[in-house]
Amino acid sequence: MADSVQKTISQLHKEARDGAVGARVHVQVEGLLCKEARNGKPFWEVKLRDGGDAMTLKAWNDSPQFTVCQGLQGGELVEVEGEFSVGGYGLEAQNWRVRNLSEEETGALFAGDEAARVIAEADFALVTELVGSFSDPRLKGLAEVFLEEFGARFRRAAAARFNHHAFRGGLLRHTAQMMAAADALCVVYPRLHRDLLLAGVLFHDSGKLWEMCPAETGFEIPRVAHGELLGHIPIGIEVVNALWRKLPLTDWKELAPGSEDVRLHLLHLIAAHHGELAFGSPVQPKTPEAMALHYIDNLDARLEMVFGAYDKQPEIAPGIFERVRALNVSPVRPLRGFAASDK
Repeated sequence: MADSVQKTISQLHKEARDGAVGARVHVQVEGLLCKEARNGKPFWEVKLRDGGDAMTLKAWNDSPQFTVCQGLQGGELVEVEGEFSVGGYGLEAQNWRVRNLSEEETGALFAGDEAARVIAEADFALVTELVGSFSDPRLKGLAEVFLEEFGARFRRAAAARFNHHAFRGGLLRHTAQMMAAADALCVVYPRLHRDLLLAGVLFHDSGKLWEMCPAETGFEIPRVAHGELLGHIPIGIEVVNALWRKLPLTDWKELAPGSEDVRLHLLHLIAAHHGELAFGSPVQPKTPEAMALHYIDNLDARLEMVFGAYDKQPEIAPGIFERVRALNVSPVRPLRGFAASDK
């Protein structure tokens, strides 16, 4: 397999649906678990992750890979080369082998491929530009302090652990798309408070910077006590309150609406963005901006999942893809864009 091409996990998910693909993939070992099959024989389950996706490989006790897995450790950066295909367990590999990455390859892995770097830079630039367009100096100042103090963490945090934007940098992608959507929605509904809604988008998941943020040199989305015991909504409220106290509020005593009202409405957007008490929000949306934020958040998450299904899910019938549990539907291939005939 000397002529195998290096690919990302996302590319393998998409290309291997049409048949086996010989390839190399640079990944981090996220987890190793030795399990027991129904027949009592042991096997290894190896979870691997790169900057955009994850996959799980199995190594049975009668295969050479079983011995390889015994020598692996969580956190190792490796190249996995093999023949990848999509089977009953998702993405699978045959005759795969492993080697450790060089220092140069490690740097390239964490930097991401060119396409990913371009998207991330464009997303951060968009967020920064929209923050710079705020009219309210309090919301603008708050957002600028957030980006200055936590920009690096914001760039690498994930938006979720499983369903949508569940990868290093996923929160930035999710936030940038939501801010763009919110900005466009304010044109259609000019009664919406633009600065408040866009600030709400920026801060609604800010608690995930501590709930699900990979290390500087890692792809794993860790579980930490702070995130497990509080969750991202209370942490996000805590973040806003802490940064708010750093603002020169005495300079803005004469501004209307008052600073305390602005802070309270922003906190409501964070608290209510899940939409329902059953989904983890302590309160339901009670303002136009809170309602808009909830639906923009839900829309972006759902579109990410359905677009991802076209790339990752097996096609169980022509144009129909395997059910996505989080959406509770089997996505259907969308209608192609209209192309006018030359005739």
